[in-house]
Parts: sequence; C-alpha cells; structure tokens
Amino acid sequence: MRVFLDANILFSAAKSDGAVRELLSLLVDGGHELWADGYVVEESRRNIALKAPDSLEALAAILGRVTLGSIAGLDAELNASIALAEKDRPVLAAAIRHRCDVLITGDRLHFGALYGKVIEGVEILAPAAVAARLIR
Repeated sequence: MRVFLDANILFSAAKSDGAVRELLSLLVDGGHELWADGYVVEESRRNIALKAPDSLEALAAILGRVTLGSIAGLDAELNASIALAEKDRPVLAAAIRHRCDVLITGDRLHFGALYGKVIEGVEILAPAAVAARLIR
C-alpha cells in the first residue's frame, strides 16, 4: 500500500516517540511505502521549528524512510468537486498525483468529513483507522 502522510502526521511522529511514530514503523516494516511532498515536509518542518525545535533531528530521521515526490499542482476538478480548505487541497492533490492508496491525516477539522471516503483512488483515513487495519 502506498501511503501519503499529511504534515500533522510527520509533526506528531517527530515530536513524540509514541503511537504515530510506531504506526509509521509498522507500515514500513510491513512493506508499505510512505510518501510525502515538499509542501507537507515544509509545513511540518516549520511547525516543528516553532513548537518543538528539539524534534528536527527526529523529523529528518523519519523523512529518511519516506519517498519524497514533487509538489503537486491543483487539478481544476479537485477544486470544483471537493469541499476542502484551500491550504489542504495541495495535500489531497499530491496524494492523488503520486497514486497513493491512502492519505493519513489527523486533521479532523478539515478532513474529518472525508474520513473513510475514496477520492480519485485515495482513501482518506485517520491514523487510528490505519492502525486498526494493520492489526486485523
């Protein structure tokens, strides 16, 4: 499975050696591909630098296990058909462009209404939903 990581997932995994970091390790160990692009990487770096600068090294280590794709442009169809905040549209567009199966995001405010839905081949899931699938 090809999994696109939202910036909040990278942030959480870098900031704490907890459940999200363990989920990413389980995905990699299970043969799944982790993906991100420059847009989410820069957002996560910026937030780590502001809120938890001691975690920049952990972020770099995590990114070493992630395939970094090019920054995706917005598709007109995506803009017209998906009710999503402007800042989050590039995230979904990147997951689609990089042919990911899943977009993992903890952003319930902006993506919550889309949890469990498949948009252009990408299923949007919370980290807990991905973890539940792994332990079935």
